[in-house]
Amino acid sequence: MTKDCINREKNLKKCPCTYDCDKKGICCECIAYHLSRNELPACCFSKEAEATYDRSFKNFCKDIK
Repeated sequence: MTKDCINREKNLKKCPCTYDCDKKGICCECIAYHLSRNELPACCFSKEAEATYDRSFKNFCKDIK
């Protein structure tokens, strides 16, 4: 896992994820991780939906309606 991402600090300023995670701010690793679990990352959800920690595609579909 890469912790020296040149964009990490910039990404952290706009990352909406409230979960404490070692991938936070390293978007490529975050996206790859969630997709490997058939999920989406926090940045795809509204603030309210993100707070549920339900990253499922089903929750995403409910959130965007």
